[in-house]
Amino acid sequence: MGNLPARFDERGIAVVLALATMLMVVTAALEFHLNQRRSMIHAAMLRDRATLAQMGASAIHLGMAMLIKDRLETESDSLQEDWADAQTVAAALAEIPFEDGKLDLKITDELGKIQINALVQFPGGQQMVNSQRQIWERFGANLLSLLESSEEAGKDDMDSDPLMILNCIKDWLDSGDDDATTGLSGAESDYYQSLDPPYASKNGPFDHLSEVALVKGITPEIFFGAGGVAGLQQYITVYGAEKAADEKFTFAGKVNINTAELPVLAALLPLESADFASLLVEYREATSGSLYTNDVTRIDWYKNVPGLAGLEIDPGVVSVSSHVFRLTATASLNNVRVVTTAVVERVKPLETDPWQCKILNWKTE
Repeated sequence: MGNLPARFDERGIAVVLALATMLMVVTAALEFHLNQRRSMIHAAMLRDRATLAQMGASAIHLGMAMLIKDRLETESDSLQEDWADAQTVAAALAEIPFEDGKLDLKITDELGKIQINALVQFPGGQQMVNSQRQIWERFGANLLSLLESSEEAGKDDMDSDPLMILNCIKDWLDSGDDDATTGLSGAESDYYQSLDPPYASKNGPFDHLSEVALVKGITPEIFFGAGGVAGLQQYITVYGAEKAADEKFTFAGKVNINTAELPVLAALLPLESADFASLLVEYREATSGSLYTNDVTRIDWYKNVPGLAGLEIDPGVVSVSSHVFRLTATASLNNVRVVTTAVVERVKPLETDPWQCKILNWKTE
């Protein structure tokens, strides 16, 4: 009888050990199950992303086909055409045989924007192009005024001025030495090398839009926008290079007035006529039922707007056609979303060649 408590203690320890062992086994099983579940979810997401990337690529190629078809039918480009009509594009996408998922495509004219690289004459240029300088002065002053009056961007955030920004962009673009524009608040590599982290001035054309945010005076508010006001990135483009002599290139800097947004249109007009920009938008978008009522194929169509017969826009900075477009395809499936963006140039390499879309940039995220 005296040994009974000891046996009970041994049995108790055995029970505790058994329970502990079972707990460890259950915990390991649960961990294994969770790892397997995470692996399955990750594999499913990778599968869905691969599917969505293919869906996006299909939409991009459909958009390129629409742009080629459009060029075969007309030499002008406007928001009146099929590639710019959301319903027409959606109907075309519906013909792609994907059983699951959702697919959207938006096509925009990249040359309906201000060509930032056209501010300096290429190749080998160091001086501003006067007509482009005037566009930038008008556009910059209007953008900064709107940002200053917005609710989210305070006065302290707007410590730049249009002239300073203009000269800093010029100094970034020009192909000369690293001497800033004298007395005009420009900036060259000595300024940028003093930053943390340091970097050099490009002394050449912008290759990517994100580079513009590196220029002195272009704050995040100016580049991205604030307080409901769109920033610089929405209205400018780095594309539009054209062949020049000796296998070099230049930027014509012409803006398609058929696709330009209101702030860009206003910058194209003489300062005293900037308020007429909204009338141009109304005219080119006027419809009767489902049909557009006004012809915008001539470069001087704006003179047909009631009351604007005497309006003069510099023909050297405008056009009614384009050759560079941005296609944005959004594909979604099982709560996974993939956006594919392509910038394409509509080209005909030789006179006997068919029209094609050359891909300038492709990004999937």
